[in-house]
Amino acid sequence: MNASHEPHDWRKSSYSANTSTCVEVGRTTDGAAVRDSKDRTAGHITTTHHQWRTFLQALKADHFG
Repeated sequence: MNASHEPHDWRKSSYSANTSTCVEVGRTTDGAAVRDSKDRTAGHITTTHHQWRTFLQALKADHFG
């Protein structure tokens, strides 16, 4: 993977501040990356800007509840 596409600025939700069972989201030049906070060396999955925006909209609309 090109270094410019490597995820950076990893963050985890403030809702999971007191737990270790969560995911972290990092920025990429093309979208976002997601990884397991318990096993950061296992790698990550990436999405495009459009995929990430669609996913967030679905979460906010409670499509997964």
